[in-house]
Amino acid sequence: MLCNLPHLTAAIPAIAASFRRLLEDFEVDELPAYDPCGSGNHVYVRIEKTGITTRQAILYMAKALGIPPSTIGAAGRKDARGITRQVVSVEGVEPARIEALDLPRIRVLDLARHRSKLRPGSLRGNRFTIKLRDVSTGRIGEVQEVLRVLAARGVPNYFGPQRFGMRGDTGEIGRCLLAGDLASAVRLIVGEPAMDDPALVGHARALAAAGQYGEAAKAWPRGFADCARLCRALERTRGDARRAIFSLEPSILGLYVSAYQAWLFNRVLAERIAGLDCLLPGDIAFAHRTGICSLVADPATEQARAARFEISPSGPIVGFAMPTPQDEAGAIELAVLAEAGCAAKDMPRVGPLRCVGGRRPFRCPLEEMGIESGTDEAGAYLELRFTLPAGSYATAVLREICKDRMRDGPDAPADE
Repeated sequence: MLCNLPHLTAAIPAIAASFRRLLEDFEVDELPAYDPCGSGNHVYVRIEKTGITTRQAILYMAKALGIPPSTIGAAGRKDARGITRQVVSVEGVEPARIEALDLPRIRVLDLARHRSKLRPGSLRGNRFTIKLRDVSTGRIGEVQEVLRVLAARGVPNYFGPQRFGMRGDTGEIGRCLLAGDLASAVRLIVGEPAMDDPALVGHARALAAAGQYGEAAKAWPRGFADCARLCRALERTRGDARRAIFSLEPSILGLYVSAYQAWLFNRVLAERIAGLDCLLPGDIAFAHRTGICSLVADPATEQARAARFEISPSGPIVGFAMPTPQDEAGAIELAVLAEAGCAAKDMPRVGPLRCVGGRRPFRCPLEEMGIESGTDEAGAYLELRFTLPAGSYATAVLREICKDRMRDGPDAPADE
């Protein structure tokens, strides 16, 4: 989903590197939006999780404590590939019971009481520590130059590959849902086996593609409960996609829709990448301190504020209530959305696919930067440290450094 998107630092040559070869090569520290007050029926627990998703951590904690997962809140959702330190809130459980938890891959660091549940988005940002391997340490100067440009102009605020799922197709699923092509959405979610699918997943997909929904429901491995649920619904409805698809939780359907919105945003940003820090006539500016969006009346006057990183031009999170840019900025955005066959005014206003919409800045600030070289038992590395605001992706920084030569995962080969 990102390989064909342009780079801000295209003039600086690509630097080949391996990313997340080891779990400890990718560390994230969540920066909370506020501190717990010290009293209340919720316990804010700072945990360290290794090699599991936030959702999995919540399920494991809930089972161990004997409480519904819905009583545990989290500000951010982190994936499995790395070490994450983040806060979750637990309702109605004594702190001593939480402190005594002994769970694999989860460690309780500290806790304090608070009066309300932790809600999604209640974080200030994330601090990343990332080791790049199989990279020439002699190119540290070029990495520093990339970071200098990003610090001065901003990091392209592309949605990262995590938003588009393991197969990179969640945005297409969202498009199908919104277009009313529910048969295609179902086929993408549970069918269409691919060569690179894990064996058990490929088997389940092949069964679903053949219409053997009951067998497919039993074949899905752990971690694919939603796919199994959809297959059971297809079995009950004799393959009726329209009746089966809405057996999925609204939050799951919402993830597909938001992935499509993210794909559209990425396409508009790609058109504006060369001037992502420059205001155009008709732009809607995003104020970084307050999150308020406002129409730019005079770009020449407001550009000084953009240069100070107080405001930035913004792109669409498409929905029926989305503020619409005008003039030159509006023409660019409208052309991209029209090419994709999307009209914001036609987005659903009610139901599980409801799209309110909003704006997202084209760039985000890169702060607390640091870089150094080192060696450990796995070999030489370049260690990057930086902080990004909530909702932004570390991969947006790494892809500017590595361009199309970033190898992600434990099986990434060494550079030639």
